Amino acid sequence: MQDADAHCAALVREGDKDRFLASLFAPAERRRHLFALYAFNVEIGRVGQVAHEALAGEIRLQWWRDALAGPGHGDVRANPVAAALLDTVAHCGLPVDELIALIDAHGADLYEEPMPTLQALEVYARDTAGRLFDLAALILDGTRVGLAGTSSGIAYGLAENLRAFPYHAARGRIFLPLDMLERHGVTRDFILAGKPSAGLATVLAELRARTREHLAEAERHWHSVAPAAMPALLPLALVRPLLARMDSNPNPFAPIELPRWRRQWLLWRAARRGIF
Repeated sequence: MQDADAHCAALVREGDKDRFLASLFAPAERRRHLFALYAFNVEIGRVGQVAHEALAGEIRLQWWRDALAGPGHGDVRANPVAAALLDTVAHCGLPVDELIALIDAHGADLYEEPMPTLQALEVYARDTAGRLFDLAALILDGTRVGLAGTSSGIAYGLAENLRAFPYHAARGRIFLPLDMLERHGVTRDFILAGKPSAGLATVLAELRARTREHLAEAERHWHSVAPAAMPALLPLALVRPLLARMDSNPNPFAPIELPRWRRQWLLWRAARRGIF
């Protein structure tokens, strides 16, 4: 398992740097299991980026469903991420049905249709980022993070969607809620042409405001999170600073990132304080 564990750690370090850094604040004996979960999340999250056709992506996601639910797992363990994840399921009691539900939620990544409503986008964030927070907490503490995890997941998922907007638009994909775009007169063609508009600025501002509402809700329930589970939620510390940078960005098509040194410092500070 050492080779599989090392592979997962390297994959998370490359593909999800913030969760990699957050995991370093977890107990050493739990860390490899976090890396297995996060490496699995990187793998299924990438399917929508690398699959040229939805069918090819669906086949790849089905492979992961079969890897988790198939009898005996067979040659699946030749895949280092699958081997590490199955070991984590066995050692930490992760529910396979929720891992499969995480796969199902990422099925939306395979299609170019915008999210139909804000509610649909929030459900997607809850079922991806929120579920990942919950599964990580199970690894760390054996308990779930409840309403704090749900609100945290929606806030983090919305923020990540906003951060990725320029990248999505450049690839011809739009994950902003269609009802909000229509209400403010924003067309798909204008977004794909990279044309800023007052309507688009309003949509993005409303989404940032909604993200802050969920962040405030998470704060109200933060007291219910066990201290041992805190490393699972540390990436949430990056949401508010990221939103602040977006507030001052005049071009919504220009990528926004927090400097690496600042992300590391924010995670360290949150880990020391036990709050985000």
